[in-house]
Amino acid sequence: MTLVAGCDVGSLTSKAVILKDNALLGIGVVKSLADPQDSADAAMDLALENAGARLSDIAYCVGTGYGRDRISFVNESRSEIACHGKGALWLVPSVRTVIDIGGQDCKVIRIDREGVVEKFITNDKCASGTGRFLEVMAKVLDIGLTELGELTEKTETPITFASMCTVWAQADIIKYLNSGHSVEDIGAGINAAMAKRVAMLAGAVKPEKDVVMTGGVAKNKGVVATLEKVMGVRIRKVRKADPQIAGAIGAALFSKSRLNGGGGR
Repeated sequence: MTLVAGCDVGSLTSKAVILKDNALLGIGVVKSLADPQDSADAAMDLALENAGARLSDIAYCVGTGYGRDRISFVNESRSEIACHGKGALWLVPSVRTVIDIGGQDCKVIRIDREGVVEKFITNDKCASGTGRFLEVMAKVLDIGLTELGELTEKTETPITFASMCTVWAQADIIKYLNSGHSVEDIGAGINAAMAKRVAMLAGAVKPEKDVVMTGGVAKNKGVVATLEKVMGVRIRKVRKADPQIAGAIGAALFSKSRLNGGGGR
């Protein structure tokens, strides 16, 4: 059997997928380690185990993510912008705008019907508007990321944060807790602040329907719901696979294109 793979080494999580024809055969998602190569190995080993395959069975592999140039077993590397566009199209064929919120950056990508990037913008200068921001805020509240996402629907009075700076926001949370504000109000305010920041970024690329979110934050129900309200659009739910593996899927699709003799646009 002919297998292709994609490996996405991110700052917080690393993902690997194995495709047979156009079907997902194996998936590996692990917490990123200090060394990108170790992260890639761990993710790929898990994907291979799930697929019942060996690395020698992989005909072609493309790497992506911040650690893409340090993966020894890939045949080539591609930008995460291109891979997330291609992967999102595979997940939702009608998608034209992709909002990807990773651990240390946020990307808004507009693509055409073939998944080719038309325009994009990235926020990678500050932790606000990233998965890292939510991780830090959840830790201050002493709750999990999943629980944080659920707080938005548990209150109608979210706190308004004066600053999205991670340092100042942490101080605000402690102040609000000491003032007797509920965890629900504070958590909903965190999700709303994130959504508003991302919406401002998205406005720069003039998003077109359909809109899809990828990355780990796509699983935060509070951010997604608030973002829909702020942007005035419906964000299509990804059901085909975990939205967190979109980049790895896109990388595997580029592998498939290479193997079929295409240039991999």
